[in-house]
Amino acid sequence: MSDFKIEHRLDLGDFALVLAIARAGSLTGAAKCLGTSHPTVFRKARALEERFGTQLFYRDRAGITLTAAGAAIRDVAETLDREAQDLERHFVDQDIAAEGELRVATVDTLLRSPLIGVLRAFRDAMPAIEIDMLIDVSMADIAQREVDVAIRAGGTPPEDLVGRKLCGIAVALYRSSLSEPISLQDAAQADWVVPDEQLSHLASARWLRAQGHYARSALKADSLLAVCEGVAGGFGLGILPCYLADPDPRLRRVSPPMEELASTLWFLTRPELRKVAKVRALSEFLHKEFRGVKDLFEGLCPQEEPQ
Repeated sequence: MSDFKIEHRLDLGDFALVLAIARAGSLTGAAKCLGTSHPTVFRKARALEERFGTQLFYRDRAGITLTAAGAAIRDVAETLDREAQDLERHFVDQDIAAEGELRVATVDTLLRSPLIGVLRAFRDAMPAIEIDMLIDVSMADIAQREVDVAIRAGGTPPEDLVGRKLCGIAVALYRSSLSEPISLQDAAQADWVVPDEQLSHLASARWLRAQGHYARSALKADSLLAVCEGVAGGFGLGILPCYLADPDPRLRRVSPPMEELASTLWFLTRPELRKVAKVRALSEFLHKEFRGVKDLFEGLCPQEEPQ
């Protein structure tokens, strides 16, 4: 079993030092290459030789050359440097070319909106990009690199993400189209479909609780799609996004859009990804295409009553 101690192992700084000295042929030149001082390079070179107990550099008036041991380290350092440059070029090529997998986080209700059609149009326009869709990924997961971009509703994006506004999101009060029309004044006495504790962060859930409507809940649900189905099925009234409810013939508006509950639809990514070609391509495409569906999301496409 080898008695080679871990403190004798070369680190990346050692390889960089030997490579800089070999290429420059002097401590002064190596210092300029490494962005440090002549004394610092001299001290590190001496410390490296002492650590290994062998001479790595020949010093004379002409400069510095390498011993056989120093040349062996230089050869490995050259290989590492070439591989690092190849890797950097690979990443640059990926950033320049709009291709490869793009991990997109969103929520299930948006898949019932025009978003899925917009993403299909993007795929048709950019066939080299494969979309990997993840549903209900948390903001923390986005920041921690679980996904590349997110299309989410909310207020101001977290500080560790950068955002682009796509449009506003309006919400309103809805009933089943099979139920009798009801006035806002009578709504307080009606049954309600409400989000459960898992959705307590929603502005609509906080509003419903503040208004006391949880006391008359006939159904609680852990997703807005389930709330939508509960309202359409006649369990009671519910607050829903206009983009989800207005196109659904099973639902009817009871109120105009509730301004105090409005939010924004964001395209979100991490700062280091915003200039990557595939991320930038999706951002630009969504920004353009959402102009055509903006009115639906902002509650400006009221339902037509059946004749």
